[in-house]
Amino acid sequence: MINPFGHRVTQEAQPCPLPRTARGSLQSGKAASRLTTFTRCDFSIDYQYGYFRGDSIKAGSMAVRRACIDGREPVPIAIAIAMLVFGSVAFHLFSPWWRTPIASNWGSIDSALDVTLWICAAAFIILNLFLAWVLVRYRHRTGHKAHYEPENASLEKGLTLWTAIGIAGMLAPGLAAWGRYVSVPQDATVIEAVGQQWQWSFRYPGPDGVLGAAAVKYVTPDNALGLDPLDPFGRDDLLVEAGDLHLPLGKPVKMVLRSKDVLHDFYVPEFRAKMDLVPGIVTYFWMTPTKVGTFDILCAELCGTGHHEMRGRVVVESPKAFTAWQAQQTSFGQILAETPPAAMSILLIKANACSVPASWSKS
Repeated sequence: MINPFGHRVTQEAQPCPLPRTARGSLQSGKAASRLTTFTRCDFSIDYQYGYFRGDSIKAGSMAVRRACIDGREPVPIAIAIAMLVFGSVAFHLFSPWWRTPIASNWGSIDSALDVTLWICAAAFIILNLFLAWVLVRYRHRTGHKAHYEPENASLEKGLTLWTAIGIAGMLAPGLAAWGRYVSVPQDATVIEAVGQQWQWSFRYPGPDGVLGAAAVKYVTPDNALGLDPLDPFGRDDLLVEAGDLHLPLGKPVKMVLRSKDVLHDFYVPEFRAKMDLVPGIVTYFWMTPTKVGTFDILCAELCGTGHHEMRGRVVVESPKAFTAWQAQQTSFGQILAETPPAAMSILLIKANACSVPASWSKS
């Protein structure tokens, strides 16, 4: 039989599975670069044209030898994996970037994040170091033969058990924190945050302690937050358009979230608190500020070309200072009293009203 390189085959050879790249190199008559295989094949080649002795092919003999007997390739890979593990751990321990100091009651969220971090870190370190050890321990060496084991019931049960324990360990703290996150205390003050491209506005209840009804359909240039002009509970609401959010120190606050246009996300990193603002529905969460200071409000949801500019500020101050600040804010009733008649007509049409008490505009 004549092989593809023009050599006559006179001895019967045994099949030798080689990587496809090695076969292509031998077919073209070029010496291949360093290649590895899992078996030592005594320089014989299994090719689509038949069997022939690899040592009779001068052009491809070096490729055959390197492909069949070189067992040093896994060592550098194992070293690289080990360096990746130790580098990742060192970066975590010495990195200047970490969580901001907490300024709310949600230490349980930090605890849940810590548990998740340590479980994932343990899995990352153990699995990658095990992989590096396997590459070195079970690399190809002359005289060693691999043992094929298609299944191992005890190993599979152990892996399933430890995986389930790890997942449960990560989920349990988060679910416990979430249960408290949406269980609002009875004495919490209700404050509304309204998101729009690309600014934040806020609404506080007046002396009655209740926020009036609001909807996007009521929005006009003179009623930017869309309050219902016919709802008496909204007359004393205090409006802060594109201003700072002020919160009293040490008092629980329920944040009611509403969007005027697209999806947003209210996020204050120091509070460990965030929630989506979904058009058409009202979402909420609660918190208790525990530290006086000024913190950034971020939009954590891509909301258009000006997303990066959608920032605000939250000012946490003493209850006395908070009360003094509230006294300087404008109520919705005051805004209605100053609204021109033409604009008032538009408000009433949007509210589906035909008449209104004459004294309402001055209330």
